[in-house]
Amino acid sequence: MAGNSPTFLGHRLWEETRIAVFKQSVDDRHSHGPRRRPARTTLGTGWVRGGPLELFTESVRRHQPLLPAPGHPAPATGGAEPPLDELRLHQGTVWRWNRAIYDPASGGHLRIEMRALPAGPTMIDMLANAAFLIGLTLSLASQDQQWTYALPFERADHGFHRAAQHGLSARLCLPAGPRDQMRTLPAAKLVAELVPAARQGLLQVGVAAAEADGLLEIISARAASGQTGAAWQRATLAASEQRHDRQHALAVMLDCYLRCADTGLPVHTWPIGTPAR
Repeated sequence: MAGNSPTFLGHRLWEETRIAVFKQSVDDRHSHGPRRRPARTTLGTGWVRGGPLELFTESVRRHQPLLPAPGHPAPATGGAEPPLDELRLHQGTVWRWNRAIYDPASGGHLRIEMRALPAGPTMIDMLANAAFLIGLTLSLASQDQQWTYALPFERADHGFHRAAQHGLSARLCLPAGPRDQMRTLPAAKLVAELVPAARQGLLQVGVAAAEADGLLEIISARAASGQTGAAWQRATLAASEQRHDRQHALAVMLDCYLRCADTGLPVHTWPIGTPAR
C-alpha cells in the first residue's frame, strides 16, 4: 500500500526496493554452510510467544556484536532504570522490520519501531500510512490467537516480501473462519476489507473519528485507484521514456515527483507525467 521506491541505480525493481536493498547491504552472513543463521534484517523468525524479552534474547544469541563497546553499570540506587547500554547498542545493529527497543529515558519504556513504512511522497500520505498500520495493528492484537495460530509465520514472512515486491498486485494469505481455512486475495482487495478494522482500532485508543476517517479515506482511494507512490513513478517513467532515454527519463520523473510532492496532495490524486502546478 505504501510502496514508494520502484527504481534503484537506473533499474526498475520492487515496488518498495528499500526492503531488499537494506537487507542485502547489511548482511554479514557467509553463503556456505549447511545452516545459515538469520539475517540481521528480517521480519522475524516466528511469532513471539514470550513477550519482548524473547526478542532481545534471540538477538543476543543469534548475532555477534558489531560494536563491542562495554559501558559502566549504573549504581542500583534511587530507583533509576538500568541503562543497559551494551544491550541497546547491540539491538541497534539488529534491524527487524518491527523492532522492539528498550529505552531508560523517562523512567524506562519499551517501544516498537515499525520500520517497514517508507518516507513520502507527502506528509498526508505518511500520516495515512501510519494511521492504517497502527489502527490495524491495534485491532488485530485482540485476535492474536486466531491470527498467529492460523497463519504460519513463514506465510506471513513470504507475504511481507511479496507485498514489497508487487505492491497492490501481491496476492496475500490471511485466516478465514476456522483455523484450518485460509484465503488468498490481491492486496488491494485485502486493504479495502481491512480499512474498517483499522478505523475501529484508532477509535478505541481515542483518535477522533473525523481524523481517522480523513486519513483512512486516503488509503481507500489509493487502493481503489491502484496509484501508490511506486505506481505513479513507474507510470510517469514509462511516459517519459517515450521521449527520452532511461537516464533523462528518470530525471524528468524525479522533477515531476518533487513538483507534485510540493503541492502536499496525496499521491493517488497526482497526474501521470505532468508536473502539478
